Amino acid sequence: MSLYKHILVAVDLSDESDQLASKVKQLAENCNAQLSLVHVIEPLSFAYGGDVPMDLTAIQEQLDEHAQSKMKRYCELLDYPVHQRHVVSGHTETEIHRLAEEQNCDLIIVGSHGRHGLALLLGSTANGVLHGAKCDVLAIRVSEE
Repeated sequence: MSLYKHILVAVDLSDESDQLASKVKQLAENCNAQLSLVHVIEPLSFAYGGDVPMDLTAIQEQLDEHAQSKMKRYCELLDYPVHQRHVVSGHTETEIHRLAEEQNCDLIIVGSHGRHGLALLLGSTANGVLHGAKCDVLAIRVSEE
């Protein structure tokens, strides 16, 4: 019996995300698990408190297209069958939790920079995912290259 059946990998599609690929692949292979990926784009209006004096639709669509392209490249880098890949818009932690529940994932994998000081006090995405998840969460340390 496999330890995990469906793994959701949350990637920010930065160069540091590439560091997750070999560990994710190895874990998925060892568990013979389904693998799904998610990248969350926070709407530009979040940065401005929702009060933006211009239409950001075209820019948001460009961000989505760019993310889809990078997600495709990431799937190739993984070299493991990806069950589903999602590029969604919203609050990062909320969307990861929602998707993990909808897809019946039993493990969420996130990258963690292991920051200290002010970044630690303000919290991080990995910390937010950990504290709201209804399944196991694995944070894999990534370093800035």
